[in-house]
Amino acid sequence: MIAASATTETLGYAASALVVLSLTMRSILRLRLISLCGSAAFLTYGVLIDSVPIIVTNVCIAAINVWFLRTEFSIRRSGHGDLGASRIRADSPFLRDFVEYHLDDIVNFQPEFQMPTGDDVVALMLNRDGLPAGLVVGHLHGDTMHIDLDYVLREHRDSRLGKWLYGSGRAVFRTAGVRELRAIAVTASHDKYLRLVGFEPPADNSGDFALTV
Repeated sequence: MIAASATTETLGYAASALVVLSLTMRSILRLRLISLCGSAAFLTYGVLIDSVPIIVTNVCIAAINVWFLRTEFSIRRSGHGDLGASRIRADSPFLRDFVEYHLDDIVNFQPEFQMPTGDDVVALMLNRDGLPAGLVVGHLHGDTMHIDLDYVLREHRDSRLGKWLYGSGRAVFRTAGVRELRAIAVTASHDKYLRLVGFEPPADNSGDFALTV
């Protein structure tokens, strides 16, 4: 009986830890997944101690998490839904403020990034649920766009905005007169990302990654 009681108490602490951990997640997907695990653990804990309020509360929490996770994975499968991209003026004050506010995070992935200037600059604001979720900036040489920045906010990096943009959403580039995209991998994580979203690596592992749109 003592061992069972100790096990039950340990489960309660573990469930609490999962709930707290979920609240530290910047990624929406991870938050939902960890919260679902926490509610499942609390549900089991509630059954073991025969607490109806705990059972009812965590059944509701689990159902809410399942609902939102279903929506998230539906977006992943379909590649569209509430994801979008809109062209924005390169000299827009909003664009400048967005870059400046997120600059510390941006340079973690692209340390040498500097905002390009000139008439050949193309900027696309990525959005989810109608709100800004990321940014792609590059400059045009003919019908080839050289990407200077491809950035997604932390909380949306699991929504695979990049795979959508360079997949079924690539028409936004064609509308801007782009027929080919080129990018240089500046870090190992950037190299991995470019391969993941469909860019072809250079044959000799040096030079530009390329993607036909």
